[in-house]
Amino acid sequence: MTTLSGRTALITGAGSGMGLETARLLAQDGATVVLIGRGQKALDAVAATIRDEGGTALALAADITSADDMTRVLDRIHAELGPVDVLVNNAGSSSTVLNPQWLPHDEWRQVLEVNLTAVFQLTQAVLPDMLGRGGGTIVTVSSLAAVNPNLLGGAAYGAAKAGVRNFMTFLHNTFRNQGLRAITVLPGEADTPILDNRARPPAPEERAEMVRPADVAQAIRLAVTLPQRVVLQEIVVAPTRQRDTSADLEISRWTGAPADATPQP
Repeated sequence: MTTLSGRTALITGAGSGMGLETARLLAQDGATVVLIGRGQKALDAVAATIRDEGGTALALAADITSADDMTRVLDRIHAELGPVDVLVNNAGSSSTVLNPQWLPHDEWRQVLEVNLTAVFQLTQAVLPDMLGRGGGTIVTVSSLAAVNPNLLGGAAYGAAKAGVRNFMTFLHNTFRNQGLRAITVLPGEADTPILDNRARPPAPEERAEMVRPADVAQAIRLAVTLPQRVVLQEIVVAPTRQRDTSADLEISRWTGAPADATPQP
């Protein structure tokens, strides 16, 4: 393992869940972590926790889908901390309607903006830092929905996560000999607050068997702290036990459907 002392790590979606836990671990390894998310209050709370644990954090509320916001963020990082050494693209969102039969076009576009386009824009923004110095690490949290898409994540989410996995593989194939490590993490079903928004939120006993945010953060930490000569190109983090999701899939099939399209009992 290598220390991250003197390095700057930018983490999106850092106000909760996997982003929060990743920020804590990378800060414990010596990185100065830049916390990006929509809510300044939540980010400030994470930053305070990291400082209490002896780490260094900078909390910057921003919209990752806004190129102007990301330019503002990068300008401040460069002015105060210098180049970005590690980028963790963790922020994500899903649609409320999962079935493409009923999926509104604006929801489709919003999911692709957050999960795919924003990753491209932020990656493009930090590439000069990394390629110019002959090394850097970009980690993107995709999903097993990229390889096994279904109605749990929905049509837009699966397509976006597959797209971002493809983009990370492109980075790996194109820039590895310039020192860039491009890493894709594919979590399975995880116990995060996003589950509360599902058509059928899983019961506590179901969540107990799922992947935890800290589990994914540990995988990211491993990938980032391995020597620069080593890249873990893809990491699957899945629950050991596979639960029965048939009821969830059926409910998700009809979420957002017109009243006359829903099967009557």
